[in-house]
Amino acid sequence: MPDFSRPEGPKIVSIANQKGGVGKTTTAINLAAALVEEGMRVLVVDLDPQGNASTGLGIALDDREFTTYELLLEDIDLHDVILKTQTDGLMIVPATVDLSSADLELLTNEKRSFLLHDALRQTQMDEFDLDFILIDCPPSLNLLTVNAMIASHSVLIPLQSEFFALEGLSQLMLTIREVRQSGNKDLRIEGVVLTMYDRRNNLSQQVEQDARDNLGDLVFKTMIPRNVRVSEAPSFAIPVLSYDSASKGAVAYRALAREVIQNNNIREPEVADVG
Repeated sequence: MPDFSRPEGPKIVSIANQKGGVGKTTTAINLAAALVEEGMRVLVVDLDPQGNASTGLGIALDDREFTTYELLLEDIDLHDVILKTQTDGLMIVPATVDLSSADLELLTNEKRSFLLHDALRQTQMDEFDLDFILIDCPPSLNLLTVNAMIASHSVLIPLQSEFFALEGLSQLMLTIREVRQSGNKDLRIEGVVLTMYDRRNNLSQQVEQDARDNLGDLVFKTMIPRNVRVSEAPSFAIPVLSYDSASKGAVAYRALAREVIQNNNIREPEVADVG
């Protein structure tokens, strides 16, 4: 059971955009890996029934005995549902297509919007000594996404550098406003990160200008470039930071992780002198 008197736990960030194909799961996987490189311990919660974050972090379908479905709807031991990945310090609660039926089952539950909030605040969570929990939301503004936002301290929004990119943001911002009014008054926007950015493309530059003009400091300085290595890494079930550490995509996600750490005033662990 959650214990709300305990010390503040890890920073919980939803990665959300109701539009598909904007780099949401890619950002969840690679930001998590980059935070781990900075000395953080990170849990990814795969809240998308497609389970792409689970696949991208090397969790085979046969290994997903317990998933976010059980985390939400059953009283499960966290050690059974939180799995280690190939990256030390990076863990995941995997997902399968079973999660697609959770929306209907949540409707009949009195605490339907707060189930993930309570699950992530169990005292047992302290045993994992986490610094960040990143929630990979489904590409819709359904009850699963609302659960994520009520559970989170903030929302990070990937925004693809393409025409009409800003138009879909209005509905997302409205949902965030409604969540603040109904269940999480302290929810804030972590930031908007431009993805699939191509400096040679006039449209990408125009989207960046429009985003910065309209959203100001909410837009991260770091932009994630369109990069073939980022696209290839999921087929090898590893983050791009492991697949090609020197690639432009890996470098960008490291810069984004440093911005996130700085924005949250988190002091990076000190590295002990050797010798």
